[in-house]
Amino acid sequence: MYQMPREKKKELIERIQSFFYEERGEEIGELAAENVLHFVMSEIGPTLYNAGISDAIGMTEQKWMSIEQDLEALKKPDPEVNR
Repeated sequence: MYQMPREKKKELIERIQSFFYEERGEEIGELAAENVLHFVMSEIGPTLYNAGISDAIGMTEQKWMSIEQDLEALKKPDPEVNR
């Protein structure tokens, strides 16, 4: 599993705590916020990761088609074909 830098994890925990307070009026501790972060990363993270991979595949396919077209445009006329 992804090892998040300590500072980034701390920042996300604080953001989760802020979310709970601002949206639900609940104050949650660091442990509870860390549990929410772990849940999101383990249960929702793979779906988001896979969506990102699918997007990357689509973009790569588009780029590859463009490269193929550019390469075809570089072809020189074959004198044997015109005879």
